[in-house]
Amino acid sequence: MEGDKETEMDKHDMENAIHPQSSEPETPPPFLAQKAQRPKGGWRSVFYILGNESFERLASMSLIMNLPVYLKLKYNLYGVFLINVVSIWSGSCNILPLVGAFVAEKYLGRFRTLLLGCTASFLGMGMMTLTASIPQLRPSPCNSQSDCQQPDFGDLTFLFAALGLVAIGAGAIRPCCIAFGADQFQDITEKGRKRMQSFYNWWYLSFTATLIIALVGVIYVQSKVSWVVGLAIPTTCLALSVFIFLLGRKTYIRIEPQGSVYSNMAKVIVAALGKGHLARGDENRMPFYDPPLDESVPQVKKLAHTDRFRCLDRAAMIADPGELNDQGIAKNRWRLCSLQQVELLKSLVAIAPVWVSAILCFLAMDQQSVNGILQVFQMDQSMGPHFQIPPSWLPLWSMIVLSAWILIYEFVLPRASLRFSSKQWKRLTIGQRINIGIVMAILCMIIAGVVEGKRRSLALQNGSFVSPISVGYLLPQFALSGLIEAFAAIAVMELLTSHVPETLRTVGGAIFFLSLSVASYLTSAIVSAIHGLTGMNGKMPWVGGRDLNEGRLDYYYYVIAGLGVVNLAYFNLFAKKFLAGVGFGGEVV
Repeated sequence: MEGDKETEMDKHDMENAIHPQSSEPETPPPFLAQKAQRPKGGWRSVFYILGNESFERLASMSLIMNLPVYLKLKYNLYGVFLINVVSIWSGSCNILPLVGAFVAEKYLGRFRTLLLGCTASFLGMGMMTLTASIPQLRPSPCNSQSDCQQPDFGDLTFLFAALGLVAIGAGAIRPCCIAFGADQFQDITEKGRKRMQSFYNWWYLSFTATLIIALVGVIYVQSKVSWVVGLAIPTTCLALSVFIFLLGRKTYIRIEPQGSVYSNMAKVIVAALGKGHLARGDENRMPFYDPPLDESVPQVKKLAHTDRFRCLDRAAMIADPGELNDQGIAKNRWRLCSLQQVELLKSLVAIAPVWVSAILCFLAMDQQSVNGILQVFQMDQSMGPHFQIPPSWLPLWSMIVLSAWILIYEFVLPRASLRFSSKQWKRLTIGQRINIGIVMAILCMIIAGVVEGKRRSLALQNGSFVSPISVGYLLPQFALSGLIEAFAAIAVMELLTSHVPETLRTVGGAIFFLSLSVASYLTSAIVSAIHGLTGMNGKMPWVGGRDLNEGRLDYYYYVIAGLGVVNLAYFNLFAKKFLAGVGFGGEVV
């Protein structure tokens, strides 16, 4: 009898390990209570992280925005080779975050990956400073346009090594900085969730402020004072970023690596395909493999089983008891996955439709950084009798509008709500902000098209390359571009890093920067397609010519606006439905 009872108890324990009861306890688990009482983290830690990120971003953007000029003036590069060097390096900076996310989640954790990235960027920027200060590391200056010495193998090797270190640093920093900041808040409480939402706004504000300083200050020094001083400034900034980051090392909440997210996703897909023969509804009679989490990592929370994307559930079904060993552990991880692994993949799949909508929304932002600047060159840039507005200053208006809205959203509106209605300010949900961002993108393109049509018409009437219309007419579209970032970009960044499980936050940070890169590639593809279609049979294409007056950039803007209308319908009729199932950290829809 006693042996039968022990056997029955063993079976009961095994069943709980495989498929625990779904009823939730009345009191929170001990590790959640421990997390809420933890003294580390919070705004004290975030200040160090934002300081580190601000100096790092100031340094990297100072190089990114002026690298083509430096390579042309100091390395005598030109044409296709110059474009390829800049494009490959810029693309590497956007692709390597996926590798950085893998390293952080599998091996080093976010803290050590960030430290490694800052150090690599510092070394790379230091090498770039040496190329400016030591003439032997670069070719001799050109005597004329036709008499230019090309860089030799040693020159290019040292240059590419420096740029490679900076790209490695970007790949480590970009996916981890946002996620590591989000780790410092307790998203199990309403107060913690509100602080986390504020963190994303403050992160973007610091990001924008450093862009303004880099655009106005550092690049001016590089162009007008000295390249040595202009590159030494960002090198010093990176040294300060490492120092500030280490200064707060004892205050950080650190989540140890939990294994490769990429390999786990691959295992779930392979296991689900391998059990494709299972009929729908078999999950009702087959138990799920759901072992307990590692108690040594209390920050990682157990994911509840959801009914979405049920085809993936097959990966966690125990179709044969022989799939488990004597300890109840899966023998083949590519044949049987845990329910936790399945739910992690479901979380990413659920966000994918919203991510696609975000990319289409970011298209309007991309237009201002290229076509908006081209419009400036063919407009009246004078402000008074003695001052000409530099084309590179127009993006400053987007950044100023973005910064102003964040300050209004974080300070003015909450206080105004308490003063005039005596009610607590209710923050906009992620779905609402993305919707507003898409509408802003549509308005931005419509206004840009109207202004371009007016600019072109006046230029043709006057028979001149430069239209008499003032560059001030471009301010509304640049302002709307800033509001797209203020609403949609920050909301998507928050969605990808705080409304996913803790183990996916680093990957979410990498996906956010990847979305900006994909939007740029998509812009290039659309421009190429429209250039080819509208330039058939010897006609002048809408875009891509040397003179905007000969093309129809306004029609191109209307095409992007039309895509925005399609995106608005797509988001509200399809993608938004997936937000309802995302519940990691507060209201989303």
